[in-house]
Amino acid sequence: MEPIDIETVADPDLREPVLVEGLPGVGHVGKLAAEHLLEEFESTLVRRVYADEFPPQVDVDDDGVASLTHASFHAVDLSSPTPTDVDDEDDEEADDGEADADDENPEGDALADGGEVDAEGEAETEDGDDAEDEDPGTVPTDRDLLVLTGNHQAGSNKGHYQLTEAFLDVAEGFGVEEAYALGGVPTGELIEEHNVLGAVSDPELTESLSDAGVEFRGDEPAGGIVGVSGLLLGLGGRRDLDVACLMGETSGYLVDPKSAQAVLETLEQQLEFRVDFAALEKRAEEMEEVVSKIQQMQEGGGAGPSDEELRYIG
Repeated sequence: MEPIDIETVADPDLREPVLVEGLPGVGHVGKLAAEHLLEEFESTLVRRVYADEFPPQVDVDDDGVASLTHASFHAVDLSSPTPTDVDDEDDEEADDGEADADDENPEGDALADGGEVDAEGEAETEDGDDAEDEDPGTVPTDRDLLVLTGNHQAGSNKGHYQLTEAFLDVAEGFGVEEAYALGGVPTGELIEEHNVLGAVSDPELTESLSDAGVEFRGDEPAGGIVGVSGLLLGLGGRRDLDVACLMGETSGYLVDPKSAQAVLETLEQQLEFRVDFAALEKRAEEMEEVVSKIQQMQEGGGAGPSDEELRYIG
């Protein structure tokens, strides 16, 4: 195998594609965010990137099938959200096409909420807006994403540069001119508010990101941004790409779905799309017990990770 081997899986035509990178790092923030996009929208695997800089191992799926570890690019159609599982039994029956009591009066729900039914039978709210405008789920956009994710980063400084150059080659091959690196920045303590910090390849990019709530703080994160996220800024900027790194604040102690959601909320505002966060919110709830235990340890004087262990890698 070559030091870097790029396998072509598919070659779709993408609409003004935007590169979104989410590889493992602090709190797995970027990886969680990228994988959530793949789960919530229709996506197509387009490239696999193999490299001898990745650990010497294979990944094993749920069926016991092994594959050589790699990074992957997926084309994501933001206009085609993937239907999400619904816990409510009535909603599940509706999805299956089974009739319930409400089917006997299709106007019932709208009228019960104070809505009206127009001449064509479409429910409207009291303000005259279509009911579907109230849908908190995904909304279509005319752009596509090229999402880069995987389970590992390079094992050496040289490998980071070589892999990032290869990633940028793939992105430019699809016509990418804009990119977002997603990751986490450690605070060293448990937090309630997950602010999003930013860094950009061009100062002109800061205005719109600031309007989206991104904070730009001098000399943060401390020690700079290393790994693919940092090199996308540096190497991408040298290729005249517009690159921004969005970093959600996180304790650095554990996987952080809340920080991943904060980063995605910024991204959706910046790119004008919307995504359902139910799955991430469920994962966040599952982490509450772990967070509670960590808080008890802190109150008891237990030592947290060192500054070196919390150094940002994204």
